[in-house]
Amino acid sequence: MSVLHNRVSNEELKARMLAETEPRTTVSFYKYFALDDAQAFRDNLYVQFLQCQVFGRVYVATEGINAQVSVPASRFDDFKAALYSAHPALDSVRLNVALDDDGKSFWALRMKVRDRIVADGIDDPTFNPSDVGTYLKAEAVNAMANDPDTLFVDMRNYYEYEVGHFENALEVPSDTFREQLPMAAEMLAEAREKNIVMYCTGGIRCEKASAYMRHQGFKNVYHVEGGIIEYTCQAKAQGLPVKFIGKNFVFDERMGERITDDIIAHCHQCGEPCDTHTNCRNAGCHLLFIQCPRCQVSYQGYCSDACQSELALPLEEQRERRRGRQTSMKIFNKSRDRLRGALHIPAPDENGSREQ
Repeated sequence: MSVLHNRVSNEELKARMLAETEPRTTVSFYKYFALDDAQAFRDNLYVQFLQCQVFGRVYVATEGINAQVSVPASRFDDFKAALYSAHPALDSVRLNVALDDDGKSFWALRMKVRDRIVADGIDDPTFNPSDVGTYLKAEAVNAMANDPDTLFVDMRNYYEYEVGHFENALEVPSDTFREQLPMAAEMLAEAREKNIVMYCTGGIRCEKASAYMRHQGFKNVYHVEGGIIEYTCQAKAQGLPVKFIGKNFVFDERMGERITDDIIAHCHQCGEPCDTHTNCRNAGCHLLFIQCPRCQVSYQGYCSDACQSELALPLEEQRERRRGRQTSMKIFNKSRDRLRGALHIPAPDENGSREQ
C-alpha cells in the first residue's frame, strides 16, 4: 500500500523546493458540501495531488474542503482536472489565485481530515450552513462601502486585521472564530436594520458567519464573494477603486500580500510604521509579531530581550524554562492585550501613542 503522507524531513523538503526552477502558482479554494467518507476522499485526492507535485495545506471534513496550495505551472491543468473531478460539488470550484506570489509559499503537501474545515463551535442541530447571506462582487462591495447604512465586519483574527482591512470595518476582538460568531451577533444586536457585509481572506469564514447571522435573525446579511483575494482581483481588473487598505495576511511563508501601499500597522517593539510579520527566533517562543528592519537588527530577530537572553543560558536551564510552554512554528497571540503583555508594550493612550 502507498504511503499517504510525507516521510521526508522539513529541511530536505524545503531545500528541494528552493532548488526548483519551474515557476509555481499559489491558489486557495474551499467548498462546503457533504462527504460521507472524508478519509477515503482525502486519500484519493492526496494521491492525485502528489502526482501533480502539489504542495500546500488541505483540510477535509464531512462538511467539505479548505485548501491553500502551490502548483507547478506545467501541472496546473492536471491539478484542476483532478480537483474538479474529485467530487461533483467541486466541478469548476472557484480558485483564488494569490495576488503577490513568489512561488515559494509551501514546500510539502499536508492533507488532514478534521471534524470541521472551519472550527465554529456550533452544535445547534437547527443551524443550516447553506443558508448564507447574499454574495457580493467587487462593484457591489464598493457600492455598499459608500452606503452609510452598511456595516463591514471583519471575520479574521486581530493580527490579520492589524495590517489591512476594509475602510471603517469593524473588528470582532476575540481569540478564535468560534468566539467571534456569538460576539459578532452581540456587537451588532442594535444594528439589525442595517446592511451587514462580512468578509475574510478567501471567503470560507465569512460565508459561514453570514449563515450564522441569518440563523440569529439578521435579515440584511451579505458577504464578499471569494474574500479579500477575489475582491482585489476583480476590482483591479475592472479598474475600480480598491476599498481594502494595507496588506492581506496569508497563512503561508509569505505572511502577507500587498494590496495597497498604505502601512497601517506599527512595529510591536518601537512603534514605527511597519506591517512585516515574523516569528521570534527563539525556538521556545516563535511568537508571531511585527518587527521593523531597525528592531530586527537591534533585537537580532527576537521578540524581546528575555527571549534573546534565554538562548545564552545553559541548555538544561533553557529546557526547564520551556517545560510546559506551548510552542509551535505558528503561535499567534491574537488578543491585543496578551500580545502587549508578551512584548511588554504599554497600552496606547487615547491619542494612539504609547507611553515609554
